[in-house]
Amino acid sequence: MEFYLKTFEWFVAGYATVYILIYFLMAILSFWAIKLYNNAKYNIKDEVLVKSNHLLGVSIIAPAFNEELNIIHNVKSLLSLNYPKFEVIIVNDGSKDNTLQKLIDKFELVKVDFYYNEKIPTQKVKGHYKSTNPVYSKLLVVDKENGKSKADASNAGINSAKYPLFICTDVDCILRSDTIMKLAKPFMTNKQRVIATGAPIRASNSCEVKDGFMVKVHFPKNWWASFQELEYIRSFLLGRMAWSQINGLLLVSGGLGMFDREIAIEAGGYWHRSLGEDMELITRMRKVMYERKEKFKILYIPESLCWTEVPATKEVFIRQRVRWARGLVQTLQLHKDMMFRPKFGKTGFLIMPYFFIYEFLVPIMEVLGIISLILAMIFLDLNMMYFLKITFVVYLFYLLVTLLSVLWDESFYGHYAKRRELLQLVGKAIIEPIVYHPFNLYASIKGYWYFFTNKEQKWGNMQRQGFNTVKKS
Repeated sequence: MEFYLKTFEWFVAGYATVYILIYFLMAILSFWAIKLYNNAKYNIKDEVLVKSNHLLGVSIIAPAFNEELNIIHNVKSLLSLNYPKFEVIIVNDGSKDNTLQKLIDKFELVKVDFYYNEKIPTQKVKGHYKSTNPVYSKLLVVDKENGKSKADASNAGINSAKYPLFICTDVDCILRSDTIMKLAKPFMTNKQRVIATGAPIRASNSCEVKDGFMVKVHFPKNWWASFQELEYIRSFLLGRMAWSQINGLLLVSGGLGMFDREIAIEAGGYWHRSLGEDMELITRMRKVMYERKEKFKILYIPESLCWTEVPATKEVFIRQRVRWARGLVQTLQLHKDMMFRPKFGKTGFLIMPYFFIYEFLVPIMEVLGIISLILAMIFLDLNMMYFLKITFVVYLFYLLVTLLSVLWDESFYGHYAKRRELLQLVGKAIIEPIVYHPFNLYASIKGYWYFFTNKEQKWGNMQRQGFNTVKKS
C-alpha cells in the first residue's frame, strides 16, 4: 500500500509540474503574439485596405428566435457597423412571437424572389425579405421553420450569404464599430489562406450601451457574471492567443467568429446536433484543409470586439457549462480518427491530445484526486504537508497566470471606466479557485455523465436581465 501511495504522490506531482510548464509556455507565446499583433497592426492601415481592390465582402449572420423586445435595436446596431462592403442576414428561426412582423414593419420589408441554393441542408426556408427603403439595402431577413438549434439557423444564413466571408454572431451581441475590419484584415494580409478568425468576448452585464454601441465598460456587479468576465480574459488573452501563435486553434467562439464561406460549406456547415457547434465546425474545417493538402491559418486577435450577456444565475450557468462539457466530449469522440495520424499534422499530434489530456481529463483527475486524498487520510498515513505544498504551488501559479492576463488586458486596452473595478477583478482572481471553480468542476463532470449515459439535453433559454441603456441626450 505504501508503494501505491508513493506512486500516486509522484503522479500528482508530475501531472501538476507538466500542467504548470504548459501554462508557462502558453504565457510566453501569448505575450509574444500580442506584441507582434500590436506592432503589425500599423503596417497596413485600415484606410488603405478600404480603398483596395482586394477588399473582401462580409455577410453578418445572426439567428433570432423570439427576440421581439430587442430585435429592432439590435438590427440597427449591426447595420451601423463600419465597413464599406457587408450585408446583415437576420434568420428568423420560427419565432412564435412578433419578431418577423416587427422587422417587416420597421424596415419596410417585402417578400422577394431569391435564388436560394441549399448547399447545407436545413429546415424549410419559407421566404426571404428585403427592404423597399434604400437606407436598409444591406438587410436581408430569412424566415424559416424552427430547427431547434442555432446551428440550423446559421446554416440557412450561410446558404443565403452572397459574400466570401461571414461572421456568425448572436443577435443580442454588442459589436464594436470596427469589428468587421478587425476580423477581415487577416484574410486580406496573410500569405497563407486564413479560414477563420476570432476575438475576445466580454460580459455586457452592468455595461452602459447607447444606440446599440458600448459607451462604458463596467466590471459586472453580478456574482456569477464577475467570475465569468475574469475567466474570459484569461482564456482568450492567454489560452487562445497562445494557440493562435502556433496555428493550433480548435475553437472560435460562436458569439463572434469570421469564417471562409467556401471552406465552411465544404466542411458541411454547423452540425445541428452538436452541443459545441463552434469547436466542432473548426475541427471539420481543419480536416478539410488537410484533405486538400493546402496550408492554412486560424487566427485570434487580442482586441475585445464583442460583448454579450453571460449567465447571471447558478442554474443557467450550470446548464451552459454542462452543455460545453458535453460538446467537448462529443467533438473529441466524433473526430477521434484524427488522433495521432500524420495526415492531420499538429492537429492529430498536438491539439487533439492536448484537449483530451488537459481539457477533458483535468476535471476527472481533480475528482479522482479528491477521492484518493480522502481515502488516504482515512486509511493511510498520508503526508498531508506534501499535498498542501503542491496545492499551494499550483494555486500561486494559477493566480499568477490570471493576474498576468488581467495586467496585459488593462495595459494594452484599458477597458474599465473606473480603477476600483480593476481592483474588484483582482479580488475575484484571489478567491476564484475556492468559490467559483468547484461549480465549473461539478458542471464538467455532470456534462460528461450526461454524454456517456445518453441523457438528452436541450440548449434551454437564458433569462436575460439586460444592460444599462443610456438615453439619448
